Amino acid sequence: MARSRWKGGWIGKLGGVLLMLCLESIAGVWCASAQTGGTAAVSQDSNQVQTAAPSAEAAKPSTDEFRLSKERYDQAVAYSRANYAIDFALVLWGMLVLVALLNWQVVAKARDISVARSKYLLVQALVFVALLNVLTGLLDLPFLMYRHHLSLSYQQSVQRWGSWLWDWTKGEFVGIVLTTIAAIILYMVIRWKPRRWWLYFWFASIPLILALVLITPWVLDPLFNKFTPLSEQHANLVGSIEELTQKAGMPIARERMFLMEASAKTNQINAYVTGLGASKRVVIWDNTIRKMAPNEVLFVVGHEMGHYALGHVVKGIALGLAGIFVALYITYRLLQWALARWGGRWRIPGQVDWGTLVVITLIFNVIGFVSQPIGNSLSRSMEHDADVYGLEVTHGIIPDANETAAHAFQVMGDLDLADPNPSRFITIWLYSHPPLVDRLKFAHDYDPWKKGEAPKYVK
Repeated sequence: MARSRWKGGWIGKLGGVLLMLCLESIAGVWCASAQTGGTAAVSQDSNQVQTAAPSAEAAKPSTDEFRLSKERYDQAVAYSRANYAIDFALVLWGMLVLVALLNWQVVAKARDISVARSKYLLVQALVFVALLNVLTGLLDLPFLMYRHHLSLSYQQSVQRWGSWLWDWTKGEFVGIVLTTIAAIILYMVIRWKPRRWWLYFWFASIPLILALVLITPWVLDPLFNKFTPLSEQHANLVGSIEELTQKAGMPIARERMFLMEASAKTNQINAYVTGLGASKRVVIWDNTIRKMAPNEVLFVVGHEMGHYALGHVVKGIALGLAGIFVALYITYRLLQWALARWGGRWRIPGQVDWGTLVVITLIFNVIGFVSQPIGNSLSRSMEHDADVYGLEVTHGIIPDANETAAHAFQVMGDLDLADPNPSRFITIWLYSHPPLVDRLKFAHDYDPWKKGEAPKYVK
């Protein structure tokens, strides 16, 4: 369940589904503590947690199975379960809050205030969105603060509360700006094409989403983290990466490789591909380089090259737009039904009313939650393909690339407290990456060369 690092408040409700939904679907994040894990059983004969029953070789360290110490196992389970509960609680709470704001006519009152302030759509939209964003953001804040408290307690985060609250405030501001832009366009389209607004707004969302994906690495990401060219501090790593790109026949310019100073805020390790066109880049967290062996870092980079080479950013945008198209049509139908049934109670007379924005948001949230398993399934497929690519592009360059990759997953799972035993339901509903045990086992066993088969991607 890849999360945007700067999403907050109402952007997670309206802007998230209209704009950020697509961005999140193409993030290409290599790892995150809540995204990974695998089936495990506790050994009774040692202080190890194993993914298989004990055997004669169980005591021998091996990266063909995911192991955690008993203490780390218990921590990983507790930390993951708490985060799952917060994820579902936030969704349910967000829907209940929107229903309550509609039923108690808070939305109508915010509409009255915004309309009274100005006759101009821009000002009305800004006031209305700001009021609702701040209110819902504050109501969500206890859940988010508890999540950060957990990350501090389990040593996953090192970000102090002042810095965290400042990031949250910046996220709220970004949410207000993006949602205001989306709201103005939406209402102009509704007034222009009241029966086909869902279609025309979808057309309008295409350049918005493309622009957002384009500018995120340049404008939004630097608001929350510091980025420097990878070559400035890790020239040797850049040289090794260039060897990989030459083998793949897919040169990635040095200026498209960046180091993110994540260690100022987190202990976790990560890497990802982001951007579009001129802003497209590979980003590696400094923790990843610091806490992994050089060849393991190369496998991580190979995985990210897979996202780059296999066009996952473009595919993610296309899939996101397809999903938004369907969601907008369903929203249009449900909106007419909801306004006909409860519009009087909410004091929202029709779809051109600003209050409709909250109704649309509520419907979108329901659709997004119900369809989440579909998006995550597609994401897991892309992540698996990137794992295949990473193994193939490092084969012959890294000694024993399979063992290196498998150990990289072991390191990641241990450091990030990956869930060692996620249920099938949790995997389907929340995981944007395959469970870590599955990824580790695949990395250890994948060997088409030994079988005389052709590699899938890197020939």
